[in-house]
This record gives sequence, structure tokens and C-alpha cells, in this order.
Amino acid sequence: MLDREGYRPNVGIILCNAKNEVFWGKRIREHSWQFPQGGIKRGETPEQAMYRELHEEIGLLPEHVQVLGRTRDWLRYDVPAQWIRREWRGSYRGQKQIWFLLRLIGRDCDVSLRACDHPEFDAWRWNTYWVQLDAVIEFKRRVYEQALNELARFLYSDQRRPRRLPYGRREAPLPTLPGEPAAARLLGEPAGPPTVKSE
Repeated sequence: MLDREGYRPNVGIILCNAKNEVFWGKRIREHSWQFPQGGIKRGETPEQAMYRELHEEIGLLPEHVQVLGRTRDWLRYDVPAQWIRREWRGSYRGQKQIWFLLRLIGRDCDVSLRACDHPEFDAWRWNTYWVQLDAVIEFKRRVYEQALNELARFLYSDQRRPRRLPYGRREAPLPTLPGEPAAARLLGEPAGPPTVKSE
């Protein structure tokens, strides 16, 4: 299902815990990390799609989370031609996404990466909200920063105003697994051992 400009409607999910850390999942059999996301099916609202993807990708139900906010409008990214299926070339440009910020009110043990027959992730962890995005595939990074910046106001609504990170500025690195190049090491900083949860 594409819009007139060639973008597929999609939802993105930023899930935070009580410490305002955010959930990152490692794509199955890959060395890249991302937030849960997925397409909106015909007849679904963005919120319905968000709850479906939340369960399919990380096993959580509506009672496990509280919705803190969502982006006002669609955020778009273009997919490079080499990543587009041959039969879609010429019509498909990329994704347009509504992003949701959720708080986990359940427990860590409620997360299940095997909730569906085709798991998206094989490991996960919590990381700081303003996280370095080097482990995210390059063409998605700008949208991730836009979503994090727009939704931060909901996360910190009862605290002091958060600082906004301009595009290209990042703080803590994403986690790495043994054998992966560590983004922190690439920047010449010491990298401690990651705390990664897998199933």
C-alpha cells in the first residue's frame, strides 16, 4: 500500500523504561540495531498498527505499556535503489512513519522476541535516550533523530526541558556484541562491555 508519492505508511516505536532508557533490538542475524517498526495494513489506524507491531516484534500487549505521545505528522525516509526490490523500482520511494513514544509499565521479562513465527530481533537492550546512531542503517538515521527530538518533550514533560541534538551530533554509542566493531572505539573512546539480552 503506497501513497501517491511512493511512500509506504509505517509506524515506529520508541519504548522507554522507568529510567527513561530506550529499547533497542538487534536485527536477526545482522549487526545493526533499531527501534521496532512496521507497515500499516489496509484499514488499520496508526495506533492499531503500533499495538500489532509491538506484540509481533517484542511480545508486549497494550496493558504492558502507556502511550506518552506520537509525532504530529509523517516522518519520511527514502530507501536507496539497491535496497528496493526490482519489481517495486519506479513506484516505491521509501517509508512514511508515525512514531509513538511508549513507557513500559510491565516488566523486562514481559518482552519476548519470539512472539511471532518470523522474529525481527535476536537480542535487545536498554540504552540512553540520546544514543549514538552509528549502528542504525544510514538512510534511517535522520528520521530517528527527528523522532527522538520531537518526542523528547513527552518523556521529560515533568522535568526540565531536554536539550535538542542537531543532526549529526550524538552522545552514547549503541551497544555492540562480541566481534562487532564498536562505534565508541571508532571514535577513539574506550568501550565497556555491552549488556545485551537475547533469547
